[in-house]
Amino acid sequence: QVQLVESGGGSVQTGGSLRLACTASGFTYRDYYMAWFRQGLEKGREGVACIASDGSTNYADSVQGRFTISLDNVEKTLYLQINSLSPEDTGMYYCAARRRSPYTSSWWCSRSRSDFANWGQGTQVTVSS
Repeated sequence: QVQLVESGGGSVQTGGSLRLACTASGFTYRDYYMAWFRQGLEKGREGVACIASDGSTNYADSVQGRFTISLDNVEKTLYLQINSLSPEDTGMYYCAARRRSPYTSSWWCSRSRSDFANWGQGTQVTVSS
């Protein structure tokens, strides 16, 4: 059973940084790809970054250069380093995981909400001006 638990959220001022963590269990990383999503107030859930089973990454344009997704296979933890925060980054941040099909390349990952069925409970990030 896939279990995902996020942590590391908090309240910061504009320009600040946070490191979010997602502790994962119940699956083998090489068979999955993972992603971080965020959902602001009255906004849809947006995929901000994903990481493929071979370590390839993909980012939304709005976070490119500021956010870094990484995976520690030993600690079984997914990270999201978020820098240069602005109030527009405020929201609940979720990690998600999906088993890669045999027909999906190891370098490919998705940031589409509809592709994921396994979600954590989220961690809140609040950025004040």
